[in-house]
Amino acid sequence: MATLKARAWLSQAAIAAVTGVLLFGCAGTLRYWCAWVYLLLFFSLSGAITLDLLRRDPALLERRMKGGPAAEPRPLQRFLVAGTFMGAVSLVIVPALDVRFRWSHVPLGVVVLGGVLVVVGMGLIGRVYRENTYTGATVAVEEGQRVITTGPYAVVRHPLYASALLYLVGTPLALGSYWGELGVVFMVPVLVWRLLDEERLLGRDLSGYRAYQARVRYRLVPRVW
Repeated sequence: MATLKARAWLSQAAIAAVTGVLLFGCAGTLRYWCAWVYLLLFFSLSGAITLDLLRRDPALLERRMKGGPAAEPRPLQRFLVAGTFMGAVSLVIVPALDVRFRWSHVPLGVVVLGGVLVVVGMGLIGRVYRENTYTGATVAVEEGQRVITTGPYAVVRHPLYASALLYLVGTPLALGSYWGELGVVFMVPVLVWRLLDEERLLGRDLSGYRAYQARVRYRLVPRVW
């Protein structure tokens, strides 16, 4: 447990440091108030989720820390995770360049809206983790895994992806950029491809998942898809 705790907080610190370097380095200034607020929001919420998992579900935290392209057992998912990672990095780099070169003029109200989306998205991710201990970072069926049909899973089949999309859309806006949304445009089809491939695997290998699909019609957005 002590080792997991140390690795979790070191990972948080490393991600925060890299994100800060990318934001302020690409912006060419430390006088980028949107970035400071975003970092405070994102890593406060991420830290709260990590603390909750350490206390309540360290096994899930361990699963979440075994992510990345190399952790995926199949080539397709390695490719999709790599694409998702590239898109996520662009959500930080492009807004910072946007601020540096003044491509966008984002009103304060829109920046605030972006921050709200980040908070809501991260909060819902924490809720999904509480509902499903098997929300690992890789697409695979774990030993003893069962179909979760309660909480957000009663609304859409993939509430983790749906929640993540909220904070992904909110990130460029919170950083004062419209052009940063191009990264989201790139990421959405990659995430949908990953989701559909995951459904095929779950339908084949997870008992009861096909019945769940018949019962919960929508994948990401209620009454849309």
